[in-house]
Amino acid sequence: MTWFKHILLPVAVAVITAAVISAVWYSPLVFGNQWIALRSQALHVAPDSYIAPWKKAMEFLREVLVACVLLYFVRQLRITRLVSALNFGFWVWLGFPVSMLIGSSLWDNKPWALSLIHGGDWLVKMLAMSAMIVLTHRFTASRQTAAIQSLMRSPAGAARD
Repeated sequence: MTWFKHILLPVAVAVITAAVISAVWYSPLVFGNQWIALRSQALHVAPDSYIAPWKKAMEFLREVLVACVLLYFVRQLRITRLVSALNFGFWVWLGFPVSMLIGSSLWDNKPWALSLIHGGDWLVKMLAMSAMIVLTHRFTASRQTAAIQSLMRSPAGAARD
């Protein structure tokens, strides 16, 4: 139960959050059409929205890895406040995805607009994933505290003292 509550649940919530964000971000409602056009321009192919299944599987694994790393650092840094989680998510975004996206546009001639689209997606995901990890910890900790308090108030809990 501890492994589930402290590792699996926050990672699962963060990955689901990231998947929903990217699904909306890259949908035709937000940046999907621009992304398809810019991606095809960069690859010199006709615009196509098809994504191979193995790429979707790799994306899932990538999000799991990111969630695990964020969880590790949130725990090591003892981040418990939502504002601190958002601050942490911003600095992680700035230090890693942004620097890599700038490099791909600068050195690999990827369109800057494509990097901006990806950068926005990563900003929202880093903020949301960091926040979900902290909020999941808060939720499970508050439930655990409530259960302990309930045991302490019950006649069975009093009899144990």
